[in-house]
Amino acid sequence: MSGKTRSWWGWGNEEDAVTGQERAELTRRTAELLPGADLTVHEAPSVDSFGVRPSRIQAPSALAALVSEDVRDRLAHSHGQAFRDVVRALLGQLPHVPDLVVRPASEDDVVRVLDWCSDADIAVVPFGGGSSVVGGVEPRVGDDYAGVVSLDLTSMDRVLDVDATSRAAFVEAGVFGPHLERQLRPKGYTLRFFPQSFEFSTLGGWLATRAGGHFATHLTHIDDLTESLRVITPSGVVETRRLPASGAGPSPDRMFLGSEGSLGVITRAWVRLQDRPRRRAGASVAFADYDAGVQAVRALAQSGLNPANCRLLDPVEAFINAGSPTAVLVLGFESADHPVDAWMERALELCRDHGGTLPEPARHTDSADQAARTEAADTWRSSFLRMPYQRDALAAQSMIVETFETACTWDRFAALRAAVDEAARDALRQVGAEGVVTCRFTHVYPDGPAPYFGVYAAGQWGRTVEQWDEIKQAVSEALIASGATITHHHAVGRDHRPWYDRQRPDLFAAALRAGKQVLDPKGILNPGTVIDPLR
Repeated sequence: MSGKTRSWWGWGNEEDAVTGQERAELTRRTAELLPGADLTVHEAPSVDSFGVRPSRIQAPSALAALVSEDVRDRLAHSHGQAFRDVVRALLGQLPHVPDLVVRPASEDDVVRVLDWCSDADIAVVPFGGGSSVVGGVEPRVGDDYAGVVSLDLTSMDRVLDVDATSRAAFVEAGVFGPHLERQLRPKGYTLRFFPQSFEFSTLGGWLATRAGGHFATHLTHIDDLTESLRVITPSGVVETRRLPASGAGPSPDRMFLGSEGSLGVITRAWVRLQDRPRRRAGASVAFADYDAGVQAVRALAQSGLNPANCRLLDPVEAFINAGSPTAVLVLGFESADHPVDAWMERALELCRDHGGTLPEPARHTDSADQAARTEAADTWRSSFLRMPYQRDALAAQSMIVETFETACTWDRFAALRAAVDEAARDALRQVGAEGVVTCRFTHVYPDGPAPYFGVYAAGQWGRTVEQWDEIKQAVSEALIASGATITHHHAVGRDHRPWYDRQRPDLFAAALRAGKQVLDPKGILNPGTVIDPLR
């Protein structure tokens, strides 16, 4: 993608890891927040130290050119990017490694791979950028299969067609976010979908997990930008009709969006484009009273103004990421068509009605290449993009740094926040870890927010995975008991299955299993995610 070396054990590129002054400053701030933390740095083990077993399977000669048995390649495809994935890699504990990594270059290649694996009883785990944080790409499939293939789709990365009249593009699923935007930019378009994982995740991954983008309101999920899909299943090809909307029965697109590769392999999609924005306005609003900030955000979400950015950080989150002593609302508007000054002014009026103040004036720009940001907002954006790298650095220093994302209705938010805070703090005491719990909003809707809870705690090296698992269990129980969702945009994977099973109706689960039986009769596709294995 960029000429840099992807890390096999952690986030992003090796060249972009946290080092030097950035690491020193991160360590200093952590020590200030948690004075008793042992922040000794632990380095990743060598690839050779894992003793990865030889592949149990051999691909047919017709597929040999697509196959990799390289140990580093297999290790990189053995896990996602959750906190527990990174720590297990640092500890040299990656027990579930695919036998082969297969990189199809076309839909015909995908068909041939699925035919081979169905006949040979080999599990297939579709893989895009590998940024899953819920065990969605981990080949943890048990011993009921002859082997496991990680099906890496990143060689299928082209924009195949652009319909300028309808403002849509036909795109291969393996394209990474930056490469997709580079292909759209000369025509003046953008998908305008920028998750935190944007640089290291693919269109197919976004579709398969019903991912959420960076923008806080209006067209927040990839669902909103999907016009039609092409999906390869062991039973055949499913291609849905291109339509702006339809009332013709249950949507076939919705069946595959969020299916996480368990029903079929999404290979291509028509996606809805937008003109590249050129007019922007940005501001950071401070709230001495966090609850007043929540009420301001609810007013904004229900106003119809549809801000592009509407992220409320509680005081602890604001201090960690932007150095602010108060709650901060990062607010922004953008448009390709019209000035947004009036929208920003009305939004700031709503904030002032709830006690919000502006440390500095809002900024406005009229340029296709320059974003309007205040200093605090710019600091937040930089922190947002660096968070995964910093998480890895802290994980190597025995810190527990991880998040829970969810969504609830506005009337339940106060009780939910209290329940999560209590559950997390109780769990921290139980595992003997001193820490803090934070909250920010990533997305907001007229009927409710999507809170993003963070846990920052001083763990014990060698035990941080077990400590985290207990915290995860406690908070997940609190989410479900409070009427929230187990995930707003991180997907189900294998890690969220116990709570997803309780969230969805039993008859719906039975219908999904019946659908899988039709589409994947041998049960080879990503067993254990979303749906129970068929064996």
